[in-house]
Amino acid sequence: MPLDSKIPSGPMAQKWSNHKQDSKLINPKNKRKYTVLVVGSGLAGASAAATLSELGYQVKCFCFQDSPRRAHSIAAQGGINAAKNYQNDGDSVHRLFYDTVKGGDFRAREANVHRLAEESVNIIDQCAAQGVPFAREYGGGLANRSFGGAQVSRTFYARGQTGQQLLLGAYSALNKEIARGGVKMYSRMEMLEVVVVEGHAKGIITRDLVTGKIEAHSGDTVLLCTGGYGNVFYLSTNAMGCNVTSTWRAHKKGAYFANPCYTQIHPTCIPVSGEYQSKLTLMSESLRNDGRVWVPKNPADIGKSPSQIPEADRDYYLERKYPSFGNLAPRDISSRAAKEACDDGRGVGPGGRGVYLDFAEAIGQFGQKTIAERYGNLFEMYQRITGESAYTQPMRIYPAVHYTMGGLWVDYNLMSNLPGLHVLGEANFSDHGANRLGASALMQGLADGYFVIPTTIAPYLVTQSPGSVTTSHPEFKKALEDCQNQTNRFLNSKGKRSVDSFHRELGLLVWDKCGMARDKAGLAEALKRIPELREEFWANVTVPGSGAAANPELEKAGRVADFMEFAELLCLDASHREESCGGHFRSEYQYPDGEAKRDDENFCYAAAWEYTGDFSKPILNKEQLTFEEVHLSVRSYK
Repeated sequence: MPLDSKIPSGPMAQKWSNHKQDSKLINPKNKRKYTVLVVGSGLAGASAAATLSELGYQVKCFCFQDSPRRAHSIAAQGGINAAKNYQNDGDSVHRLFYDTVKGGDFRAREANVHRLAEESVNIIDQCAAQGVPFAREYGGGLANRSFGGAQVSRTFYARGQTGQQLLLGAYSALNKEIARGGVKMYSRMEMLEVVVVEGHAKGIITRDLVTGKIEAHSGDTVLLCTGGYGNVFYLSTNAMGCNVTSTWRAHKKGAYFANPCYTQIHPTCIPVSGEYQSKLTLMSESLRNDGRVWVPKNPADIGKSPSQIPEADRDYYLERKYPSFGNLAPRDISSRAAKEACDDGRGVGPGGRGVYLDFAEAIGQFGQKTIAERYGNLFEMYQRITGESAYTQPMRIYPAVHYTMGGLWVDYNLMSNLPGLHVLGEANFSDHGANRLGASALMQGLADGYFVIPTTIAPYLVTQSPGSVTTSHPEFKKALEDCQNQTNRFLNSKGKRSVDSFHRELGLLVWDKCGMARDKAGLAEALKRIPELREEFWANVTVPGSGAAANPELEKAGRVADFMEFAELLCLDASHREESCGGHFRSEYQYPDGEAKRDDENFCYAAAWEYTGDFSKPILNKEQLTFEEVHLSVRSYK
């Protein structure tokens, strides 16, 4: 099937405004006839549900948490980018656009990125009007700080709790619409299936996580706002409930999955401390504004206290290798540099898997009070987990899985190749290429929900007769039966291993063979082992309890079963892409200095995979990427 990205014609800076002007409209009275199903209540989902309801659409919003405000967006720490240029340091919409395309290693769709940069300025106004408590300068103006991959200060923040405060803003807008009756909220509901009727997404199947009841919901369009798939690695900074289920099951119903091998490893996380861990903890990238990253120059010094290692014997490797950006080099580059230092025998802490993030210089320059005002909650979190104070000794950090740039393929209108299925935020593939810059996830989620989908949903809906498909349609009955059969299959499985044990084994395999660095041999091993592990899972997993009540093990079983299938596509994509770009680093393809070596002649495309029924033989569809404004070049931060 050909991929039509529906990119508007005209100059880059005018594409979005022209598209808004040319898009078809639905009058207010007719909007009330349409039902929109929004799956997920994070920043993308809550903002979309609230805004569409304000426009007049009838909205049903679903989340598996007990409240929309518990969505994982709440965990974002450092900030949100916007090209406001409040610091008068040369920022602009074009510069944010350029930094994002370059940061993604030239593997993003230019038109979508430019639209994101344009809408960034509106997001801050929207959130400030909602009462989001952004940090402010002494004179009352909004404050900014820097993030990786940029040489300007464009990141707005609320201490180290930016995601929480932004989500509370979106949550307040959503609650207003729930109270008004425009949004019907379904909490503790997990989506199990997308229902496709005559080639269009017309509903979903859900399971009530309290009562166990499996239900059907029909609508005129479906919006998936369900985040990324980082938990395929088991250990990640994601909440333990984060999963690939909604996007994967949509993929099996016909939606293309694009660039799954583009996974982001965040350079500043608290290192693994033991096999008992079930997740990892992020330390915000904002800390690298004032913290300096270093390891001992001499491997013999790794056992010493950092205070005993003189300045001359420290290797501030990011400042040495990337003097123009220093400690604010992009995440993929900073993560690989940390791995190189540790592989060189200079890692610190248990197992030698850690590097120092040192605030001594900043505390000496600005004082502990100022550093506490900027990062106090992060320092407290670090101390509670490690028992160490970052005010008196350096933090120990190491890279960990954090975000996924891959996702369901969407066109410029955020609709997948499956008509009627729109995909927003981290769940889609479109804006970040092979590497996301810090503080851009919140920007994308809110841009998609507040400003993009309210315009782009109408061109699809005007082609549909509202309410023409209901849950009485045979496809809903079939989908209900399929979901019930899978639930019964889990409950009838009386093996000897827990769901978690399989998830841990899969995650460690994928991390080892398709993590920070990949190679042909390791990927071949993973592709051999994953189907075997999947077969073992179905033969030997045990799921206690029943399906007629709350059952966390049953929930996990469904999610891990999807990871077992998705992991194979992740590794297939990594194996087929014989180049290094952004977060996808194939060790066979690098320059002599260790930097990623792209192959623009053969791989300058988005890989959109089509499900065939055979996990080992998906069909590759390609969207060729063209660069009109930011010309292809070797990415350099030196």
